Amino acid sequence: MYIRFVSFVDQLNKYRQSKISDRNFLVFAAIFVGIFAGLAAALLKGITHKIQHFLQSDLHWQYKYYLYLLFPAIGILLSVIYVKRFIRKGKFETGLTPLLYTISKKSSRVEAHNTYSQIITAAITVGFGGSTGLEAPIATSGAAIGSNVGRFLGLSYREITLLLACGAAAGIAGAFNSPIAGIVFAIEILLPEFSIPAFIPLLLSAATASVVARLFFKEQLFFLVTEGWEMHALLFYVILAVVVGLYAYYFTKMNKIIKGSFYKIKNPYYKIAIGGLILGLLVFLFPSLYGEGYITINSLLKGDHNAIISNSIFSQLSDLPFVVILFALVTVMLKSVATLVTLAAGGNGGTFAPSLIIGGILGFIIAHTVNVLGIAELNVANFIIAGMAAALGSVMHAPLTGIFLIAEITGGYELMVPLMITTAIAYFISRGVSKYSIYTKPLVDAGHLSHHEDKDTTVLNMMSLKSIIEKDQLILRDTDILSDKISDILASKRNVIPVVNAENIFQGVVYIETILKHVSQKYTEHIAISDITDMPAEIASLTNDVKEVLKKMEQENLWVMPVVDYSGTYIGLVSKTHIFNKYRDILSQQAY
Repeated sequence: MYIRFVSFVDQLNKYRQSKISDRNFLVFAAIFVGIFAGLAAALLKGITHKIQHFLQSDLHWQYKYYLYLLFPAIGILLSVIYVKRFIRKGKFETGLTPLLYTISKKSSRVEAHNTYSQIITAAITVGFGGSTGLEAPIATSGAAIGSNVGRFLGLSYREITLLLACGAAAGIAGAFNSPIAGIVFAIEILLPEFSIPAFIPLLLSAATASVVARLFFKEQLFFLVTEGWEMHALLFYVILAVVVGLYAYYFTKMNKIIKGSFYKIKNPYYKIAIGGLILGLLVFLFPSLYGEGYITINSLLKGDHNAIISNSIFSQLSDLPFVVILFALVTVMLKSVATLVTLAAGGNGGTFAPSLIIGGILGFIIAHTVNVLGIAELNVANFIIAGMAAALGSVMHAPLTGIFLIAEITGGYELMVPLMITTAIAYFISRGVSKYSIYTKPLVDAGHLSHHEDKDTTVLNMMSLKSIIEKDQLILRDTDILSDKISDILASKRNVIPVVNAENIFQGVVYIETILKHVSQKYTEHIAISDITDMPAEIASLTNDVKEVLKKMEQENLWVMPVVDYSGTYIGLVSKTHIFNKYRDILSQQAY
């Protein structure tokens, strides 16, 4: 049945290619991806808001607020149980780092279950109070839709990658009702190389998703009322930018510390218990850490400066301005902790929304403090908006995404100059102290970073070592007699012949020069292969990537290299010729 289906799809693709070119067909495919990514965004937001509304409004119990200590842990537990129960064959990963790795090392093949598993786990995690955002899961879900549509249609790597980016852009556009930000996000974060032909599919996919999502959610995410910005506030925007840039560095360091600490805990249920209790306690003391946190930002934008403290156990102190400022400062420092604990404990989400919340609160702190001290009269809402753009741009190392997203979702185009100034300075500081973002740093540490490097590295990282191992060559046993194998050796046309023992454990290689030397002396009858076997200078392992193997070949001036598994069992040979042929194949697939 499966073979018949594959045959049908292959015939369908051949017929389609005979009628319309892949480039033109991508336009229709992008619209298709946009429709389903928009529906996915609406579904994710709808489920999450239903869960939050039930727990916060529909659930009536005298002591329900004490359950806020447990709600986050329950959400993470349900998310982990779902993954373990229903995603057995595939691998489940969260955040944008796996997506970048997929583009770099897995030929942009996102596993199909991500189309729905990201929605389910993120809705549960955030709905129950996990302090993360929905944007990374919906971007991954949209990317999975684009990747699998491209694979189904038999498209090349380049085209699959473009549809993957279209899906991610559509997911962001649908989640925020911001098609321009979705396009900029895809170009700035995901696409290894941007070309003009890629712009049209991205534009159509993002616009389609925005229209589809708007059918279900018409309300604007943030409401900004502003008369523009004043020149006297320019210095304070610069101060805000510096603070946000330094906070981005703090966020990166906390990311390393918290992930490292939870990585040492091997039992996943211990992670849930520890992370859930930490998160529950933080949410109980600082309610604005619950879920995405957009409600708090909206209240601050409307001028309710006590909103950040009003629902906490310290609400009776809300009339004291400096207590509010101190509470906001502690909240913003703990927001990154709450987000990173949620993710490290097993929850699903991203740092997109937390970055916005962090920047917004930092903007509020600076503007409100200046106003309270009487130093100047600043528009607090303007600084909240500028802080959000700066934080997103500096934490993600995506300044254009930060600027256009915030301008688009708030309607704050009149603040474009402050947005540009604060985001550029914050990004410059963040980039100066940390060259890579929290998404690309793990790839750098693992040696998988590709699209920030040269084109050769990009192509090499796309190759799988297994796919270029040659297995159809002569293999000698160490117990063989040379005279018995002369004819086979001469027919093999190989300069290097692998040698194994009876258990297929690699013993070394025999060089054709050595064999010809003995043949010329007519002394082969009593020579065992083990007597003329040499151990090569380098041996490749299945754990090596192609870039590492090629580097070893260059260092030792080798043209072929044996490959073994972890137990030393011989797998096959890898040659420079095969690597270069594969390199050319990938380049030809990337060309439009």
